[in-house]
Parts: sequence; structure tokens; C-alpha cells
Amino acid sequence: MRVAVLGSGNGGLAMAFEWAQAGHEVALFDFEEFGDTIAAVAAAGGITAEGDLSGFVELDYAGHDAERALRGADVVFAVGPAYSNAPFGRVCRDHVVAGQIYVVCPGSCAGALVFKQSLGMALDDDSVTVAETSTLPYAVRITGPAEITVYNRLKGGYFVAAIPASATPRVHALMAEVFPEISAASSVWQTTLQNANPVIHPAVTLCNAALIERTGGDFLFYEEGVTEAVGRLIKAVDDERIALGAALGVTVIPDPEIGISQGYQTQADYGIGYSEAPGFKGIKAQPRLDYRYFNEDAGFGLVFLTDLGRQLGIPTPAMDAVLTVSSILMGRDYRAEAARTMAGLGLAGLSLDRLRNLL
Repeated sequence: MRVAVLGSGNGGLAMAFEWAQAGHEVALFDFEEFGDTIAAVAAAGGITAEGDLSGFVELDYAGHDAERALRGADVVFAVGPAYSNAPFGRVCRDHVVAGQIYVVCPGSCAGALVFKQSLGMALDDDSVTVAETSTLPYAVRITGPAEITVYNRLKGGYFVAAIPASATPRVHALMAEVFPEISAASSVWQTTLQNANPVIHPAVTLCNAALIERTGGDFLFYEEGVTEAVGRLIKAVDDERIALGAALGVTVIPDPEIGISQGYQTQADYGIGYSEAPGFKGIKAQPRLDYRYFNEDAGFGLVFLTDLGRQLGIPTPAMDAVLTVSSILMGRDYRAEAARTMAGLGLAGLSLDRLRNLL
């Protein structure tokens, strides 16, 4: 099978590595602004991994030519942060072939909707299938030119769903060839709300802002950055996420609980559950505050979740507080920027029943 991976970040390289290791023909694409990583992979002829994935795999192509990367692709993985959803969708727009499967990994906050709209397609257009995963299947970092370290390759606890939901079984069957532990979600609401990045990253970053600025991130994000007090803030945000899911008829698993099934954690606790988690050991903090842990997970994730809460009539005071203080620290107003909102998705004003049955 021919696989195209869009995105040359940590997750994109891991995805390309694992599908190539499974025997598929893999092409890697990214925009020219990410030329260094692409050039390193092209020069090496592939990717080297260590940790939960290991070895060297060859790639069929690594470059900036979207037409070449997408040519003949049976499945296309768009692997990147929320702000990559629309650009990746637009890059694919002129190369769509009926029957293709696109998987946004992770969906984060309704990424599949954004991607499909960026393809220029209505949500009910079934000429191609657009799906999303609830999270990236890896804790991974680029640790050298064309080299990655996979700290944890998930053991379970993650989901995939398609738009429309009737296409989910087909996508799940394809994904299960390489990820046999992945589960089919009831809808994109489940995959979107089960993603915990907006729950964890802004809260921990906020509580360690001075240390990040003082050390340039020279400390361990989870092992040293999460204490009992930080855990209480994470839990307050997570409780609100769970309430949003309940309103939409979706069961959202508390993050420490799903972390155990994923292989990250051994304790269903919001404090030591993270700081003593074997799957988080060795992961450094971000080098600066101007980083995706605020810019994506607050600026997209919490903006979307609080806006969804207002439409559903579910209060989100903890999320609102984290979003407000994150904006103050960054000297920008994430809420006013409205990077990911219900209106932007074309969902504003829809009733609860309509939202429940839309996806």
C-alpha cells in the first residue's frame, strides 16, 4: 500500500517510520519552511529510530513536492498540530482521488472537520473518507538528523473516528493493520474530546512559567513539573472536559485512567500519576513559553472547548481561567484570535440534539 505522511515533526517521522517498517511504501511531505528536517531525511534515505520503535527504514520520498508525495496514495496521514489542519487540507485539495482515506493525527479539536472543509468538501461528501485519531500514538522526539527516540508507543487507549461515522469501520480496519490496539470511536466528538493535550500542557506550562523562562526548559516537564497542586489544576480542567462529553452523549475517560491503558502511567492520580509515570520519563520541558503548549493547546484547544461549553450551556471556569492567564503571559488574546471556534467550524447555533447527531 502507498502511504503519504504530511508533516515532518516528531509525530510525522514516527508515523512514516512505523508504516514503512510494516512494509508499506511511504512518502514524506512538508512545507519548505521545515526544510532542515526534510533535507536530513532525504539525505539519509530514511529514518532511524530508537526506543519503543527501533532500526532504520527507507522512505520512497522525502521532500516538498505535494503532487509527488500524494501520487497514488491509498491513505494520507496529516500529522501535526491544530494549526496544520487547514494548510495540509489545502495542499491535498488539487490531488484528491476518489476512495482515498485521510487521517488527521491527532484530531485535537475537530481537526477532521477543518481538514475536510479545507479539501473543499461538505461534511456528508463520501467520495473520500476523512478521519481523525484521538491522540498521537507516540511520545516521541526528534533527537538527531533523521533520528527519533520513541519514549512510549501507545499500548491502547486511543481511538479513531471518521466523518461520517458510517465510514469509521473501514478506517479502523486499515489502522488496525499497524495499530492493532486502536479502538473505533462512536464519533468525532469522542476522538476530539478524548484528546488531553489542552488539559495537561497549558496547566503544567502555566505553573512552571518562571522555570521555563529561567532555564530555557532545562528540566523534566512531567517528573519535575507536576506536583500535587499542579495535579489539582489538571483535574479541574479535566472534569470540565468530561462534562462536555457527557452533554454530547460521549464518555470521556479521565486522563490518568486512559494514561494507564496507553502505557504512560501506572497510577490513576493527577499528581504523582504524571510525575512518576514511566512513559513520561526523560521528556524535557519546552525551551520557551512561545511554544505549541500554549499556542496550540490553549489558543486552539481551550478556545474551542470553552466555546463549545458556552454553546452547550456547560460552565468551564477552570478552562476559562487557564486560557485567560495563558493569554496574559503571552501578551496576546487567544480568545479574541478565535483560531478554532464553533462558528469557524460552521456549528454555531446548532441545538444539542443536532450536534449529537451531526458527526
